[in-house]
Amino acid sequence: QVQLVESGGGLVQAGGSLRLSCAASGRTFSSVAMGWFRQVPGKEREFVAAINYNGGTHYTGSVQGRFTISRDNAKNTVYLQMNSLKPEDTAVYYCAAGRGAYYSISESSFSSWGQGTQVTISS
Repeated sequence: QVQLVESGGGLVQAGGSLRLSCAASGRTFSSVAMGWFRQVPGKEREFVAAINYNGGTHYTGSVQGRFTISRDNAKNTVYLQMNSLKPEDTAVYYCAAGRGAYYSISESSFSSWGQGTQVTISS
């Protein structure tokens, strides 16, 4: 089981940037896909981005070109660089560790979740 701790959330103005980090414990980090999801109160959690064990990435359409997911296997950390932020990006962001090496946008493909970090974008 991978333990995950997110950090880097906060309040920024529209157009600004934030970088989220997710530190993972466990020996299997480098061999599994990692993902970021987000949730707004009253709505279902939605997929944001994912990265394979070998660095292949996938993004939901609304963040394509603005967000970048990356991983540093030496540090057991996955990042989400968020640029050109919009008020609609406001949400709690969750890091997740996949069950396998390749990403999926389905929550059921992820076995471990962080506690979440709040991102708030003001207009």
